[in-house]
Amino acid sequence: MLMDVPSIQQASVTVLHAVPSQASAQGMSEKLEQGGKILAQAVQSIKVDPTKVNPRLKQGDPKDIVCQVADEENSDLIIMGSRGLQGLRAILENSVSQYVFQLTSRPMLLVKDDTYVKKLKHIMIALDASTSSKEYLDLALSLVKDIQGGQLILAHVNKDISGKSSEDFSDNAQADPVIAAALESVKRMGVNYRCVSAVGKPGPEICRIADEVGADLLILGSPDRRPTVAKNLVDLDRLVGGSLSDYVRIHAECPVLLARTSAP
Repeated sequence: MLMDVPSIQQASVTVLHAVPSQASAQGMSEKLEQGGKILAQAVQSIKVDPTKVNPRLKQGDPKDIVCQVADEENSDLIIMGSRGLQGLRAILENSVSQYVFQLTSRPMLLVKDDTYVKKLKHIMIALDASTSSKEYLDLALSLVKDIQGGQLILAHVNKDISGKSSEDFSDNAQADPVIAAALESVKRMGVNYRCVSAVGKPGPEICRIADEVGADLLILGSPDRRPTVAKNLVDLDRLVGGSLSDYVRIHAECPVLLARTSAP
């Protein structure tokens, strides 16, 4: 899907398959052979210049291997499938994508197993009032600007405005201060756009809007809130579903690109 986007077609792609350690040497040998075949099939299925594909077969715990290889390759984006497990269930069932989501500081594109991946046309960005939101907007613009017939959906959810409903905001979304601040850049790029403003709980509202506008990709900021000394510790409040990004990655019906920035 991403390789159809002109701005990404020059990128190099690392295709990783991790093989967990086995109890015996024979078992390990069989799993490595099987993993090699899986990796070869994956490489063949990607419509990329073969000189730009870097296949890697690694032995070890997949959760650790993904983070390790991403660091070794200095990857700009990690793409993973996800079962969409929530909270403690993700911990108990040893979710690889959840673990990587917690420990990497790199942007991640998560695609749930039951998600129908469509050709990129409608890219939605969930805006907020943070300074890092501008970075997410630049990322969204770089993806959509060269897509023929592409559209950027600018969405902002106001958390709590007494006496107001989503209908009140949707009638004049461009007047929403957060959306208005982003429009200058969008208009300067000449990108086709749509604005949606709503009020309510950000997680459910963002998922509702993405479904309503038919988003093919949802871009959402996901700050790394852990202090440096805790980079190797799982952030339990996020694991049990306490963050906006955790809610959206579980409940959104389209692929979710989590743009990462360090918290102040």
